[in-house]
Amino acid sequence: MSRVYIHEVVEVDGTRRADYQHHMTANWVPEAAELRRQSCFAVFTLVGSTGPWPRVINIWEYGSWDDLAHNFSVELTGNDHRDPMLQRWWAEAAAFRRGGIDRILVAEGPGLGTQDWESRGGTSATCYSHELISTAPGGAKALADSLGSAGADVLGREGAELVGLWRTAMRADDEVVAIWGHPDWQSWRDTEEAYASGGGFRSTMIESRQRWLLVDAELSPLRTGRQPAASDRRPLPD
Repeated sequence: MSRVYIHEVVEVDGTRRADYQHHMTANWVPEAAELRRQSCFAVFTLVGSTGPWPRVINIWEYGSWDDLAHNFSVELTGNDHRDPMLQRWWAEAAAFRRGGIDRILVAEGPGLGTQDWESRGGTSATCYSHELISTAPGGAKALADSLGSAGADVLGREGAELVGLWRTAMRADDEVVAIWGHPDWQSWRDTEEAYASGGGFRSTMIESRQRWLLVDAELSPLRTGRQPAASDRRPLPD
């Protein structure tokens, strides 16, 4: 049974990015995660010098397609298609964000789920490389397999560790998302320098790729090794 994820790229009010991240973790997860059958995999800041800004990336994990369908059945209730139990949360979130784009992802390979990382106390990463890679229709599975083996070997020489690997659903099986953790800034530098010099992981299956630099939000489970809790909450400024 494959784990399924919602991958959100959210445009936020740049002056309140940290408030939005706190709202998504400490205020959302304790109230909604169990009801929605979801876990918070990670919350990141996208470093604006490497991509669109101001942006936050949220990744939510579901144990199966059944759990994802249940999540939608809870969310899409009422005439406004919003869970009425979370009306206050929705109203507060509107002050922090403007919009975004989501993807449904399917996990590739064992050992890279929320419970796996929490059992290890999170990652030791200082920063992350987020890759969005396109391939020919029908080729995402083979590309993901290659990234998880040969790609991990190549990037591992620069100290990078594969943190998440997925295929994008609801399209032509032509897109892969990968996240690599770097233990320090030198690892990220060495990785990007290798790519800029014609090295890094390359494959004839890759038609295009986009790489962003990410850092953990304060309460991201990849940083803390646990799910956000109500005890993490603090008052947010108006």
